[in-house]
Amino acid sequence: MNKALTEAKFQFDGQNNVYHGKVRDVYSIGEDLLVMVATDRISAFDHILPEGIPFKGEVLNKIAERFLDETSDIVPNWKIATPDPVVTVGKRVEPFKVEMVIRGYCTGHAWREYRSGKRILCGVNMPEGMREHDRFPKPIITPATKAEQGDHDEDISREDIISKGIVSQQDYELLEKYTSELFDRGTQIADAHGLILVDTKYEFGKSKNGQIVLIDEIHTPDSSRYFYKEGYEKRQANGEQQKQLSKEFVREWLIENDFQGLDGQIMPEIPESFVKMVSERYIELYEKVTGTQFAGDSSNDPHARVQHNVDEFLKSYRA
Repeated sequence: MNKALTEAKFQFDGQNNVYHGKVRDVYSIGEDLLVMVATDRISAFDHILPEGIPFKGEVLNKIAERFLDETSDIVPNWKIATPDPVVTVGKRVEPFKVEMVIRGYCTGHAWREYRSGKRILCGVNMPEGMREHDRFPKPIITPATKAEQGDHDEDISREDIISKGIVSQQDYELLEKYTSELFDRGTQIADAHGLILVDTKYEFGKSKNGQIVLIDEIHTPDSSRYFYKEGYEKRQANGEQQKQLSKEFVREWLIENDFQGLDGQIMPEIPESFVKMVSERYIELYEKVTGTQFAGDSSNDPHARVQHNVDEFLKSYRA
């Protein structure tokens, strides 16, 4: 198994800023470029686990690359190139301050709200008589915005987004259109590989010439939830839990080990066997979602590899 890339302390030519996220690190190059590094860090319950997961960053980056390419006919995206297995270089745009979340099934946050008695989510009506993991009559768009305090997401309605001037009505209508079309495409691709795309989120920005652009990742296990299509109807009819293809199993393991990110709880030690299992699950997920075999980079010094590959790309890009 390769060495996990957990610390991404790069210095690229022309670099003027860096943002270290939970999983991704984003380097600003000059005025127009971003270098996004998908590290092997893994987070759950808003906490980064102390051990990295080999190949995780590569899985996320390659899935995002594939789906950005397969949806570029719907909406232009930020990607310019992927000069390294864990790196995407793209155009810098001004991001919209909302995440476009779309849900095909009453699962996760939607189900928790529904179970509590709510029948309206982000201004969208949810039918009576639904059970967990039931399919909505048609997908619902439930936007989210970052809270002013902290980094958690907050539900927000279409009406509030427009009335508060977060996004103009004209732009928001385009975001909804793109969100629905991207979800339709993702659903079709997932279906062809024996999967159900349950819910996902998309992020958009606007370029200097006013063009709306799809940014960040798309249809990855960190931004999306999948069910196995085979057996879905039977499990639903029997009231059984659905077989998921996501990083939910990491959260389940932490819960079993008495950690949910609550005050006073201590992150459990992460055994090597668990790290190996998580890595294998991400690889399985890649192969199922893309329908292709995973051939990971086995570099013993991924940091040096990334530095070299990005340096070479920037030289040729500017030439």
